[in-house]
Amino acid sequence: MELGNDTHISKFLLLGFSEEPALRPLIFGLFLSMYLITVFGNLLILLAISSDSHLHTPMYFFLANLSFVDICFTSTTVPKMLLNAQTQSKVINYAGCISQMYFFLLCAELDDFLLSAMAYDRFVAICHPLHYTVIMNPQLCGLLVLVSWIISVTNSLLQTLMVLQLSFCTDMEIPHFFCELNQMIQLACSDTFLNDMMMYFATVLLGGAPLAGVLYSYSKIVSSICGISSAQGKYRAFSTCASHLSVVSLFYCTGLGVYLSSAATQSSHSSATASVMYTVVSPMLNPFIYSLRNRDIKRALKRIVGVPVT
Repeated sequence: MELGNDTHISKFLLLGFSEEPALRPLIFGLFLSMYLITVFGNLLILLAISSDSHLHTPMYFFLANLSFVDICFTSTTVPKMLLNAQTQSKVINYAGCISQMYFFLLCAELDDFLLSAMAYDRFVAICHPLHYTVIMNPQLCGLLVLVSWIISVTNSLLQTLMVLQLSFCTDMEIPHFFCELNQMIQLACSDTFLNDMMMYFATVLLGGAPLAGVLYSYSKIVSSICGISSAQGKYRAFSTCASHLSVVSLFYCTGLGVYLSSAATQSSHSSATASVMYTVVSPMLNPFIYSLRNRDIKRALKRIVGVPVT
C-alpha cells in the first residue's frame, strides 16, 4: 500500500508488554482469562435483559447496548494480542492496524456516550420520577443511542481517514499492544499538525461533553437525594444509581489514569500497561458490578440457570 509519494509500508510491530520469554505464558493466560470473562459476563447481561420482560426499561436498554459495546471493545484489541503471543509474532499488517484503530476509537466513544445517556436516565428517574415514563420514552432512548452511533462513527472515520494521509518512516515499532491513534501519529514522518489538532479537539469535545453531562446529572441527583427526609428514602434513591456510578467512576478514572501515567513517566510501556485498565479490566468488571448490586439482574440470571427465584 502506498502512502504519500515515496513511502511503502505493509506492516507494523506491536511490542506489547514484556520482552521476557518467561512472562509470555503468564501474560497470555491472564489476558485470555480476562477476555473470556468479559465476553461471557456481558453476554449473560444481554441474555438476562432480552429474556426478562421486567427489564425492558430505558435503564436496561442502555445497559444492554453498553454490554454489546464492551464485548466489541475488548474484541478489537485482545484477540490479536493473544494471537501474536501464541505465534510469538509481533506483526500486524497495515490494513489490520488501521481497522483496529478505527474500531477502538468507535467503541471508546460509544462507551462514553452511553454512560452519559445512562446518567441522564438516572437523573430523570430520581429528580423527575412522576414524569419518567413520559420523558424517557422509547423514541428518546432510541434517538440517544442512534445519535451516539452517528457521532462515534463519524469521528472515528474522520480520524482514520486523516491517518491514511500520513507518510511513515522506517520506524514501524508501536510500543503498545494495539494500534492506538496517538501512537500512529507519533510514528508518522510527515506533518501531523492537523491530526494533532483534530485528536485534541475530539478529545475535549467528544470526551468532555459527555463527562460534563455525567457530572451535571449527578450533581442534581446528589442535591435531590439530600432533600429526601428519611434515611430509607435516601438509601433507596442512591441504590438505583450506585451501579452506574461505580461503572462511570471506573471508566473515567482508569482512562484519566492512563494519560496521567504516560505524561508523568514518559514511558510507552507504562502507558500500555495502564491502558489495560480501561480497555480490558473495565469491560470485564462491568457485568459483576451490575449483577452483584442489582436485584433485577440477579433474579433474571437465576431464571436463566434454573435457580428458584424467591
